[in-house]
Amino acid sequence: MEGKLREITERIYAEGVAKAREEADQLLSKAEKEAALMLSEARREAREILDKAREQADQLSENTQSELRLSARQLMSEVQQAIAGMLTTKLVEQPLEATLHEPGFLQQMITIALNNWRPEGHAGPDLQLLLPESDRARLSAFIAERSAALLQQGVQVHFDERIRSGFRIGPADGSYVVSFSGDDFQQLFRAYLRPQLDKLLFS
Repeated sequence: MEGKLREITERIYAEGVAKAREEADQLLSKAEKEAALMLSEARREAREILDKAREQADQLSENTQSELRLSARQLMSEVQQAIAGMLTTKLVEQPLEATLHEPGFLQQMITIALNNWRPEGHAGPDLQLLLPESDRARLSAFIAERSAALLQQGVQVHFDERIRSGFRIGPADGSYVVSFSGDDFQQLFRAYLRPQLDKLLFS
C-alpha cells in the first residue's frame, strides 16, 4: 500500500513538473518572441530617428550654406559698391567741383547757355540767372563786365546760397529753371561712369 501511494505521488509530481516545464517553456517562448518583436520595433524606431536626424542635419547644412552664399554675395556687392563709390568720388566729385568753381569755365558755360536760350513758347529773353553765393566774389567782375549786355537781354542775376556750384537759368517769372549745378553734373557723370567702372573692375 505504501509503495502504491509512493508511486502515485511520484507520478503526480512528475506530471506536475512536466506540466510546469511545458508552461514555463511556453511562457519563455512567448517572452522571447515578444522580446524579439520589441527589439525589432526598437531598431526600426531607432533607424527612423537616425534617418530623420540625418535628413534634418542635411537640411540644416544646406540652409546654412545657402545663407552663407547669400551673405557672401551681399557682402561682395556692398564692397563693390563702396569701391565704385570711392572711385567715382575721386574721378568725378572732386575734379568737377574744382572745375565748376573756376570762373573761366563757369563764365563760358553761362555765356553758352544765355546765347542758346530758345525755349518753345517763350516770347522774349526775360531770364533769371541763379549763381552760387559762394562764387559771388569770383564772378562779380564777369557780371559787372557783362551787366549792360545782360540787362539789355532782360537777364536778372541773383546769387543763391542753396546752389553750391554751377548755375541755374530760367524764365524771369520763375515758372521753371534749368539746372546746371554740380549735383546735376555729378549725377550725369556718375550715371555714365558707374557701368564703365563696374565692367572694368568686376567683370
